[in-house]
Amino acid sequence: MNSKKIVISLVGIVVVAGFFYFDLQRFLTLTALKANRQALLDYYAVHKLVTVAGFMAIYIVQTALSLPGAAILSLAAGAIFGSITGTLYAIIAATAGATLAFLVTRYLLRDAVLKRFGSRLEGMNRELESRGFNYLLFLRLVPVFPFFLINLAAGLTRLPLRTFFLATMLGIIPGGFVFVNAGASLATIDSLSGIVSPRVLGSFALLGLFALLPAVYSRLKSKKG
Repeated sequence: MNSKKIVISLVGIVVVAGFFYFDLQRFLTLTALKANRQALLDYYAVHKLVTVAGFMAIYIVQTALSLPGAAILSLAAGAIFGSITGTLYAIIAATAGATLAFLVTRYLLRDAVLKRFGSRLEGMNRELESRGFNYLLFLRLVPVFPFFLINLAAGLTRLPLRTFFLATMLGIIPGGFVFVNAGASLATIDSLSGIVSPRVLGSFALLGLFALLPAVYSRLKSKKG
């Protein structure tokens, strides 16, 4: 491992260690968000650019390092910026963070990820290799696997960066909008589990099936051939 890879790895380790050592997760809870919403809105009213840049930087780092708090950050986007603008900021930040995780896995942590998650990623890797965009879009739309695990799995394959970026960005829009839109009505939320109803999950599953249809058709056609 060259010096650049060592430095990047050490920075990541320090940030993750600091996050848990200083218990920064206490700020990424529904209770904390509700308690601080007005203060965040007041700050945003005076410092719009700084607030947007700070929010997106935090979201990117959280996603890139697979730290807890993605759902709360999406709610915060809605609570501070509103449904549409908040969704835009959240989707851009989450996609950028996922892309960083993908690149770090591919170029820095391949051996470590294989050792830690190899058996769990085997089937996903195989499908990503052969089905590419459609299978990744399905995984993003339907929460079958954790978000961070998909980033790691994709980084171990030969999936093109552009394909990963586009499938991730498109695939997380529905789920992202659900949480951001819920955040815009923060006072009505009592728990994170109540945000995604069975009906919403069913809609995600249906979208995922549509995304997977081309891959299924291709597989059936190849078998017949």
